[in-house]
Amino acid sequence: MGKEKIRLEYMLKAGSGNIVWSIISTPSGLETWFADKVTFKDKVFTFHWGKTETRQVEVVNFRVNSFIRFRWLDDEDPKAYFELKMVYNELTSDYMLEVIDWAEPDEIEDTKELWDSEIEKLKRVSGL
Repeated sequence: MGKEKIRLEYMLKAGSGNIVWSIISTPSGLETWFADKVTFKDKVFTFHWGKTETRQVEVVNFRVNSFIRFRWLDDEDPKAYFELKMVYNELTSDYMLEVIDWAEPDEIEDTKELWDSEIEKLKRVSGL
């Protein structure tokens, strides 16, 4: 059947796009909420969770202070990716984080719950 695209939106209380950008696009930023350890070399981030789990993503596209798109290197679906996109709200002067991901139909709810949990951690550790 194939994976389906998921689009999620999260409000952040951030007045500075530079803060949001560093949290979603740098190894040190991603280590605060996404993985236990993150390294970066030649357009590839390596994420470590616990002592044994490791996965790699390639940065396939980005625009500074706007979005970053990753593709898991072990994903067999060539169109699948996940993207973290900053959207500025002029009325509130805050940023929204839009997450785009792909999941198998029977894994969509689990994927949404995982992103909800990860973004709550991002907000908690960063004060956003």
